[in-house]
Amino acid sequence: MSKNITRLHRRQFLKTSLAASTAIMAPTIIPSSALGLDGAVAPSERIVVGGIGIGGRGTYDLGCFLEQADVQFAAVCDVKEKRRTAIKKMTDEKYGNQNCATYRDFRELLDRKDIDAVLIATGPNWHCTAAMQAAKAGKDMYCEKPCTKNIEQSLILKDTIRRTGRVFQAGTQRRNLPHFAFACELARTGKLGKLKKVFAHPAGMQAVTSGWLEAEEVPDKEVVDWDMYLGPAAWRPFNAKLLDGFNFEKGGGLVGGGVLEWGSHCVDLCQWAVGDIPAPVEYDAKKDDQLVARYENGIELIFREKDWLKLGSCPVRFEGETGWVETGDSGKLVLSSPTLLAGRTVAEIPGYPATFHVRDFLDCVKSRSQPKGNADAACNAHIACHAANVALYLGRQVKLDPRTNEFINDDHANRLRSEALREPWRL
Repeated sequence: MSKNITRLHRRQFLKTSLAASTAIMAPTIIPSSALGLDGAVAPSERIVVGGIGIGGRGTYDLGCFLEQADVQFAAVCDVKEKRRTAIKKMTDEKYGNQNCATYRDFRELLDRKDIDAVLIATGPNWHCTAAMQAAKAGKDMYCEKPCTKNIEQSLILKDTIRRTGRVFQAGTQRRNLPHFAFACELARTGKLGKLKKVFAHPAGMQAVTSGWLEAEEVPDKEVVDWDMYLGPAAWRPFNAKLLDGFNFEKGGGLVGGGVLEWGSHCVDLCQWAVGDIPAPVEYDAKKDDQLVARYENGIELIFREKDWLKLGSCPVRFEGETGWVETGDSGKLVLSSPTLLAGRTVAEIPGYPATFHVRDFLDCVKSRSQPKGNADAACNAHIACHAANVALYLGRQVKLDPRTNEFINDDHANRLRSEALREPWRL
């Protein structure tokens, strides 16, 4: 009996050895993409990205990410089932697989250790809270704007990004467009003489508080998670109209029309032109379709609705003692003198593509350097917008202490620096 067992084991040993030797002798086939050949990027060099709240703008942003060879988009989170399904289909078709994971709760996406960075393109009500959670989870982030809902959130977000050492890029993509960059350079480097005024187009200057809409039947949580949709905002009854459009605030708080939407682009460019210094310290009430703010150094930031040259949306204008420049989304520059070009050719890129801005972000994720729309720059620009919005809402001048970012001797204005957030979303 023992001999039979011994012979059987020998046969098995010979078969196993033969199979093993065959496997060793057979050539190992490694896809060229795994080696970074044929234009592919090796897995070790890829940035794994997840998306949070990918609607209309987010889908455009995602397209810019998917154009980059070193990006691997791995997961999408959205409170709406229709959006989760659409983004998964878009991504899976891009990669020719079924690997894009879907989540309803963004915290599950952030728990994934393989995800390096996230695209945050929710409604503005969620931007800061989602960014804070992402930073604490060790993710870098590209966050659409407006990035914050008030002055206090702007300061907390900036401090959190600094403390966690994450790479943060606000979605102010015009910082990476050549004509805007050139105009800001002229202002910042003294080519216009001593800078006197910077102009921003807010595309509307209204400040109101959000109201309630008639209650409707709440959909199944898997279809639309209404509680998660509201997130940190004050509770409101479900109404389908709140699911569409921009909707800066889904309940409670001060709403700021164009000052916090287009304004966060145009004011950001003005901030860049003055050297990314702290926000202005005085904000007058609106008069004749404009609002004048003043920096501590005397430069005026003017929110102006009318009298722009026809240079497309998001126009800005910078005036110094010896020259001026104006530009907008047409990609064209108008200069007080052609000598300001100094023989340079500035690329004319119409519209406001985000591709260059996304590339700037990805490069900084790899180098661990600061992107152009970093958290410090975004904080100062957003504070300027929020303070202007407070002046609009109160209909009078307000003064801001640049060291504390509190309004001076103004209890009413200071109550508008922040707002209560629903549990468990306190910052």
